[in-house]
Amino acid sequence: MTLAADRPGVHKFRHMEFGRNFAHSIYVFFLSLCLSTHDNSPDIRFIITDDFVTYCASFPHQLRTCKIFCAVQQKKIMESPAMTTPIVYLNGHFVPVDDARISPFDRGFLFAQAAYEVTAVYNGQLIDFDAHLARLGRTLDGLEIPHLPDDLAALHHELIARNGLTEGLVYLQITAGDDGSRDFYGPEDFSPSIFMFTTAKPLIGDVARDGLTAITLPDTRWTRRDMKTTQLVSQSLAYRKARRAGADTAFLHEDGVITEAASANAWIVLNDGTLVTRHLSNALLPGITRQSLLKILEDAGLHTEERSFTVLEAKASAESFTSSTGTVIAPVLKLDDTVIGTGLPGPVTRAVQRAYYTYIGADLASVAPWALN
Repeated sequence: MTLAADRPGVHKFRHMEFGRNFAHSIYVFFLSLCLSTHDNSPDIRFIITDDFVTYCASFPHQLRTCKIFCAVQQKKIMESPAMTTPIVYLNGHFVPVDDARISPFDRGFLFAQAAYEVTAVYNGQLIDFDAHLARLGRTLDGLEIPHLPDDLAALHHELIARNGLTEGLVYLQITAGDDGSRDFYGPEDFSPSIFMFTTAKPLIGDVARDGLTAITLPDTRWTRRDMKTTQLVSQSLAYRKARRAGADTAFLHEDGVITEAASANAWIVLNDGTLVTRHLSNALLPGITRQSLLKILEDAGLHTEERSFTVLEAKASAESFTSSTGTVIAPVLKLDDTVIGTGLPGPVTRAVQRAYYTYIGADLASVAPWALN
């Protein structure tokens, strides 16, 4: 009895059949990869594609079809908005983020001798940009870094356009530059290095709606907190301690007096509806959102006070929130083990949110219907 496997041509036929099935499996798998895994880099996918084509070369009848298929999928990958490589600005050039290179001798890297600003973008427009530039100028003066050309606004707009940013943040960092050595004094005149990138994120999100919790920590930062520099290790450690304690952020204090939150200005609402935030000094950053809020709230007829307040006063307040460029207005529901007010975002905080969201041009009914109650 002759088995089918022993007949002439059977092995060749099975090899060809396997080739067709294998090529078909490749098509299905690669299609799934291209259409559903949008967070892989194009380079990785092209490597996979080339491997497929090479392997399919052993099946001549399927090779041409596989090549055509892979070419089509590569074109889809390149044209997919989700696969666009972020563009950054570095020292006069707009480049893909992977091509950006900064010297290890840059004084921002070695000494944190660098100023930075983060400007919000809403509906494609920069929010409070002039105020950010004014604060940047004060910080550069404090760091003895020369002022820059007048094209920062144009650079911001071009970076926004190149990345297709409609809502999020633009980060700008200016360092004292690279003088080729690690010398504390450095050159008499610095040659600044400029770096910018964008981050797409909703400015009005879950934190604004639901609120956050905080712990209190001693403020261990240097004494020139009014300058917005990249010396942020204390803030970073504060966030790490807060997260490990089950909270979202921290309120920093000196001898029981609140300075600010880990990366935001702190506010409390008294039982009579008065809004209180710390007065400006070297002890805290003059927040741009804080600055705008004070004017907005005054125009809205809400009573505000700029003065010191203690941890105990914060815990006894009717409401609390933070203000910053990144999280805008964030209700604080709990401080250490103390629930603030009702433990929910309060009516005054909601009024503040409505006023600020209107100021930046948000459609409250669509993006923050919860703030209308």
